[in-house]
Amino acid sequence: MLSNRLLKYYSSLLHKKYRKLENKFIIEGKKLVYEGLTSNYECEIVIITEEFYRNNKEFVEFVKQRSIIEKIEPEDVKRLSDTETPQGIFAVFNKREDIKIVNNNLIIALDNINDPGNVGTILRSCDWFGITSVYLSEGCAEIFNPKTIRSSMGSIFRINFVEDVNLIDIIAKQKNKGYLSFATDLNGTNIYKFSFPPKGIIIFSNEANGPSKELLNAVNGVITIPKFGNAESLNVSTASAVILSEYAKRIFNEQ
Repeated sequence: MLSNRLLKYYSSLLHKKYRKLENKFIIEGKKLVYEGLTSNYECEIVIITEEFYRNNKEFVEFVKQRSIIEKIEPEDVKRLSDTETPQGIFAVFNKREDIKIVNNNLIIALDNINDPGNVGTILRSCDWFGITSVYLSEGCAEIFNPKTIRSSMGSIFRINFVEDVNLIDIIAKQKNKGYLSFATDLNGTNIYKFSFPPKGIIIFSNEANGPSKELLNAVNGVITIPKFGNAESLNVSTASAVILSEYAKRIFNEQ
């Protein structure tokens, strides 16, 4: 049974301060634990309730081959969870120090997107469309925020990302490697008429504020999704999926 000392220690990982201090993060839920255990991240411990064990014996056997397991009392589950209906399984992973941006044809950058749900959903879309490299500016929600992880549905384990970057510096450095950069905003080149460059960076900004003047001055252009109806705007995670889908369609048609 997990000791009270360790319970207190692992519950502290629900807070950004301690995730940064300990270089670890906590996840919950059967699917996310599976995604983590089959990734390149190192698992420190998996924590389960007796009820979860009884109802998922086959999965527990899978977990035993990859991690230490400790049980937790039902009344202590809420101390590790930030969801309303916990499944009774948690895992603690070490952050990776070896993550590097892969210079593929397309890199995504997130600019001051502070909602963890939006960040996680964008990462999930990137994973779906085969985009593996993402930069996040200082104002973005933290990758290892539990809400970001849940929204990504495990995609964080397959994305190469660098957090807290200065996007202006990144744009300049990648330009030297042949990358053209494009901001997304309400006014710009119609995405359906846009010619994606061989090597590009697409930047999605906070939907309330849009890209800053400094960012607009640094990029090679601005692209937009044309409006046909009366909605004021698109959620940034929705817009990212539309643009990534259009990019994927072009790549598919060229093959």
